Amino acid sequence: MSDGDRADAPGGGSTAFGGLLDGLPESGRGTEARRARPAAANPFRGTGPSGAPLSEPAEALEPVASPQPQPQPQPQPQPQPPREDRVFSEPERAAVYRAIDTAREVRSGFRSDPVPDDVLTRVLEAVHRAPSADRAWDFILVEDTRLRERLRDLAAERGGDGGTSAGVAPEEVLRAPLAIALTADPGRGAPGTVRSAEPVLEQLRLAARAEGLGVGRVDRVEGTDLARALELPEYLDVVACLCVGYVDEPSAGTGSEGERPLSWAVHRDRFGRRGLPGREPTSLLEETVAAVGALDPRAMEQARDRQNRMTKPPGSLGVLEEVSVRLAGLAGQCPPPVPEPAAVAVFAGDHGVHAQGVTPWPQEVTAQMVENFLAGGAVVNAFARQTGAKVTVVDVGVAADLPRAEGLLPRKVARGTADLTRGPAMTRERALQALESGIGIARDLASVGNRCLVTGDMGIANTTPSAALVCAFTGASPESATGRGTGVDDATYRHKVSVVRRALEANPVDPADPVGTLAALGGLEHAALAGFVLGAAALRVPVLLDGVIAGSAALAAVAMAPEAVHACFAGHRSSESGHGPALEHLGLRPLVDLGMRLGEGSGALLALPILQAAARTLHEVATFDDAGVSTAD
Repeated sequence: MSDGDRADAPGGGSTAFGGLLDGLPESGRGTEARRARPAAANPFRGTGPSGAPLSEPAEALEPVASPQPQPQPQPQPQPQPPREDRVFSEPERAAVYRAIDTAREVRSGFRSDPVPDDVLTRVLEAVHRAPSADRAWDFILVEDTRLRERLRDLAAERGGDGGTSAGVAPEEVLRAPLAIALTADPGRGAPGTVRSAEPVLEQLRLAARAEGLGVGRVDRVEGTDLARALELPEYLDVVACLCVGYVDEPSAGTGSEGERPLSWAVHRDRFGRRGLPGREPTSLLEETVAAVGALDPRAMEQARDRQNRMTKPPGSLGVLEEVSVRLAGLAGQCPPPVPEPAAVAVFAGDHGVHAQGVTPWPQEVTAQMVENFLAGGAVVNAFARQTGAKVTVVDVGVAADLPRAEGLLPRKVARGTADLTRGPAMTRERALQALESGIGIARDLASVGNRCLVTGDMGIANTTPSAALVCAFTGASPESATGRGTGVDDATYRHKVSVVRRALEANPVDPADPVGTLAALGGLEHAALAGFVLGAAALRVPVLLDGVIAGSAALAAVAMAPEAVHACFAGHRSSESGHGPALEHLGLRPLVDLGMRLGEGSGALLALPILQAAARTLHEVATFDDAGVSTAD
């Protein structure tokens, strides 16, 4: 497939798009709102190659036609209130919603107190009578200590001390006073089938929660092993094994924990057109940019004051002191949360400019390195293990088809970009789709408890579009912004500089249109990284930038939302030429300078302990007053 063909190939199921106004897909706004909104009201209005505003496409305009008879308005039916006997009272509704909100699967904390017989009977009766439960289920109550010891041993054989499992740890099987094996008889209930056990398990959790009980799944035991241990008839299938009992914290556990607001999960008519009932739908990008805010001056002042009172000479921690102040301002509190745990997202994509010979490495290396990341054999994996960070790989634009694998998120917008020396690298729509993918990844990683996001990238030839982006956003020359990437020789380097210059000549962009600039000169991973930065900034989560690819993407993000820079911390200074101008433009000082230029997130991960140490000083270092240490006169 040629580069031009690749740019026009279907990519990821995005919706039809007119390329005007704010450039946002149809999924982000309604037709009526689009026609009524004045052009100057939105900062993301699309522009053409010369910077002039794009005209409205024909399909977005009202058709020209002869007047037609107007239909008479029909009276709207009035909503009828529900029958009173169908509506719960306010206390009843509150109790139901409270049970739903706190009926999470428990992982640990069971007490050995026995469950009273009448309480257990009510729970089982509620599940047995539930409308969604058929008569295929039976409940085996396992109270005998020897049997539960056997279950504990089976769980330990498969899962050890728990590791990555979401179920209860093996020792909880003995700590809880009761285990329940849920079995199914395929010959009972619906002919020849057994419906999913999940509704039954959810009803059991709700009923148990109403009685103050917790439920945790023992997911480390094979059903066949459990059936043998319990001496069950061969015709019964074991579908779940559960621990039941009182817990120290009824709402503690796994399942729906995390902070993913409802507004993130509600779409109107089309995926991506977001809005809660009664609110105007918007796009993810608009919503995110609107949420990016300034640092909290009060928290910053508190952090500076504490740094001056800590048991050390004022200013003796150098750059770390200002880093801690920025972390406090970002979090809006002093001391700020220590940025741990951390997650690195490696965004991968291919580039049409590879055809210009800017690197000796074949394009297939992008997909091969993705496989290496997933196998844990890359530098980013080694550094992540050292720092305790989790690696997630995101396919946003790899030219090859990647099989689904643990740790890989499929967000492919297109099979790479077009050759940016011949015109825009991608359409505006695809740039927006990649931007919103990056925002979504940032949200997902933060919602499961990560307090620091780390940028990573993979894409053979991606330093060439990075150099072009640095030139476009900072005004740097191609000579000063272009580096040697994967280590090209002098002749290839000179050719690479000329390629960057040709790309800028082929794509005269408008500095006031960062989305258009990103689409014309960037890669799909650059756009996703820009969204990743915006998503972190909107959530006030620090984001550690890696090298020149992340730096060029951050330039685009900050052009869209200037205050997003407050969430950015430069992990290291890359030896790639364009990284210096990018950092200078952003006003960021790198935490590490080791002459690295690998990418992947490697340099940022090396800086992660430094960022964490800066926050930890505000938590753990005593003040002179606390320690009873005299101060200098």
